[in-house]
Amino acid sequence: MKRIIALLVAALASVSLVTPTSAALVYVPELDRFVEGGYASIQPGTAKRGSTIRRTTVDYETKLKPGTIVVETSERRLYLVLDDGKAIKYGIGVGRDGFRWSGTHSITRKAEWPAWTPPPQMRKRVPGLPAYMEGGPDNPLGARALYIGSTLYRLHGTSEPWTIGQAVSSGCIRLTNEDIIDLYERVQVGSRVVVRQ
Repeated sequence: MKRIIALLVAALASVSLVTPTSAALVYVPELDRFVEGGYASIQPGTAKRGSTIRRTTVDYETKLKPGTIVVETSERRLYLVLDDGKAIKYGIGVGRDGFRWSGTHSITRKAEWPAWTPPPQMRKRVPGLPAYMEGGPDNPLGARALYIGSTLYRLHGTSEPWTIGQAVSSGCIRLTNEDIIDLYERVQVGSRVVVRQ
């Protein structure tokens, strides 16, 4: 009996050595599609890179009230207005050419590890995109999402932190998971969001 079990274990081990394992599908915004292995498969060496842009508190003179979120698209930075002429500055990824926008809205919903339902316009542009994706570390929305007014856009985390500081999204504003968690804890539903070009 021990010999039969040993042969079965050896057979299973040999099958696992020759059977390819499937890599996780990761959404790559520049390609507007899911890629097996994500960036690592198209840009070797990027799999473990994070953002080099660090969250900092800065001087920030404004007439906007504390708690207001200001997105400076051209600067690729987001400011959370604080008291006493200060703000917390975050690095962000913004919409690529043709997907940038501006306006004033408010946060209408907050979600932890949000599921993702790509809008019909995106699914039309990107055949094969899933109709729905459960929340989790590989989800393009990352660890938290702040929904902006009645728009299709969100402030959200990302499973691809190396894209912070770039124009890569379909209009959403992305932060590292660490930064979106920090922002999420600081703002409430109803907080004002000002997006500037």
